[in-house]
Amino acid sequence: MNYVIGVDLGTSAVKTVLVDQQGKVAFEHSEAYPLSRPQPSWSEQDPEDWVKGTLVSLRRLMEQSGVDPAQVDGISFSGQMHGLVLVDKDGQALRPAILWNDTRTTAQCRRIEQTLGTELLEIARNRALEGFTLPKLLWVQEHEPEVLDQASLFLLPKDYVRFRLTGDYAMDYSDAAGTLLLDVASKEWSVTIAEAFGLPLSLCPRLVESFEQTGTLLPEIALTSGLLTSTKVYAGGADNACGALGAGILGEGRTMCSIGTSGVVLSYETNKDLNLEGKVHFFNHGEKDAYYIMGVTLAAGYSLTWFKDTFAADRSFEQLLEGVGAIPAGSGGLLFTPYIVGERTPHPDANIRGSFIGMDSGHTLSHFTHAVMEGITFSLRESIEIVRESGKAITEVIAIGGGAKNEVWLQMQADIFNASIIKLESEQGPALGAAMLAAYGSGWFASLGECADAFIRQAEVYTPNPQQAAIYNGLFDLYQQVYTQTRELNNKLVEYRN
Repeated sequence: MNYVIGVDLGTSAVKTVLVDQQGKVAFEHSEAYPLSRPQPSWSEQDPEDWVKGTLVSLRRLMEQSGVDPAQVDGISFSGQMHGLVLVDKDGQALRPAILWNDTRTTAQCRRIEQTLGTELLEIARNRALEGFTLPKLLWVQEHEPEVLDQASLFLLPKDYVRFRLTGDYAMDYSDAAGTLLLDVASKEWSVTIAEAFGLPLSLCPRLVESFEQTGTLLPEIALTSGLLTSTKVYAGGADNACGALGAGILGEGRTMCSIGTSGVVLSYETNKDLNLEGKVHFFNHGEKDAYYIMGVTLAAGYSLTWFKDTFAADRSFEQLLEGVGAIPAGSGGLLFTPYIVGERTPHPDANIRGSFIGMDSGHTLSHFTHAVMEGITFSLRESIEIVRESGKAITEVIAIGGGAKNEVWLQMQADIFNASIIKLESEQGPALGAAMLAAYGSGWFASLGECADAFIRQAEVYTPNPQQAAIYNGLFDLYQQVYTQTRELNNKLVEYRN
């Protein structure tokens, strides 16, 4: 039996999975590493922690599995997007990495918008948001010019780790699309954007496909990890692109809903000229010449966690959700908006905050819990409606993440989205997507689609209840009004927040 390894470089930990030729995860391991917040709104990590964690996780994966390293055909990566790693001519990181959830760059975002105007959406297909890489580069340019002067290249997190494992510099298109420096349609670094901010194109690494081989393991890395120097290493992709692969989002109209801390709606796209004016993200896929549309709810599962920790800290999640199945659609006239940390899609608004509307003395904890679940799902439907407005018919949605672990929530998604919800037999997310890239790159399958057919199996399907769907259509109209009705109030409340 031969294997591939998927490495998922997350924000809090790196996860490695050993996958066989039937798509079964034979073994897995994860290693945590710290997150640094040296100032309010800053979020950084030491790139060396990623490398150490990855090597420890690979070694323990091989030790626990007892697999002969000669049986491992290849390794590929999934990685947290947007994080800025600047390296000098010797490949040394020049400063801590600035992460995707770092929000220090608001002024740089406004500079990008003022400088490029409509060209930004025409070229990069995405708005200037604090999470992206270009604003981070401009922050370093303005505040640490001596660091930028020493920089030979900028890399994203997984690309830095892969460089340390192979000695090869590269970046795949799916991750490059999240930098705001890529011409997404032409799959080239944008001279227009780089020159507008005095950034030399030499800072940008060479671009490759996600399934392209980018070297083999360096001798010292092979020794430390328990693998061979002949082990092939493939470029990998952005975490959301790999999550899409791991859920089988590999065909026109295929759509995924992931409810984790944040929530993501992601839909496959082949039209490179599609421009949704920044209402949702538009990125390159891990599959060649394919793209994906993505909407984000910032506080999806986090809204439920916040609610439990604040109002039911003595209960487990299972206990909290015990009574929600008995609550009718609409939660007895109680409506929740999950804007507790601001919002991303379709309202990129850092000031908006959440609301409970319609509270009365008859509402119980189960009503409130049910309303939170509905509000999160309504927010995700807003992204689905944007995709539908682009001309797509969404009739099936693959559900992954925490929202796929509760039957009431799965049926709620079917009713609110008015689409069949598919739960997978085994869900490994981005780590499995990374393994699929290694499997395809290693020649196991003729296409990523064939790989998905072999690796991914459906477990259950939840279909919309017509009566429930009709109720939710009316409630969704009310939900959409809450943002406009409360926006000005929240803007005025900003000065009172500590």
